[in-house]
This record gives sequence, C-alpha cells and structure tokens, in this order.
Amino acid sequence: VANMPGAVPYTSTIALNNATLPYTIQLANKGWKQACKDNKELKLGLNVVKGKICYKAVSEAFDLPYTNVDTFLD
Repeated sequence: VANMPGAVPYTSTIALNNATLPYTIQLANKGWKQACKDNKELKLGLNVVKGKICYKAVSEAFDLPYTNVDTFLD
C-alpha cells in the first residue's frame, strides 16, 4: 500500500519523530562534523558538503567528481 502514512497521519508523525529525533539531538548538541565522526549512520547519510559530492552513488549517477567524506571530517 503506497500511502499508508496518509491513512494514519498522527501515528506516522510520531513514528517519524521517534526515528529521527535522536539524530537531530546529536546534530544540535555536537554540530554536524562531530556528530558524523561519532555516528556512522549520520556520516553515511551525507551527500554534499561544501559543494562537493561525498556520496559515491550520487557522483556516479550525475557523472560528477566524488570527494571522500573523511576529507571534511579531519
């Protein structure tokens, strides 16, 4: 079923909040660099930093240069 969140909007909102709030708190408390150093999931979620593509699949899809995310986390 494609639109289950639309059928139960309140429950969907609570579930989305519960899934994303821990990441939001980490980003707010540590800043994006330290949060990404400490949390692999956040680091893997980065696509673009300072105008550079740091997600390999995105760079390949658009045939643009790839920059390793660790370049920005040092």
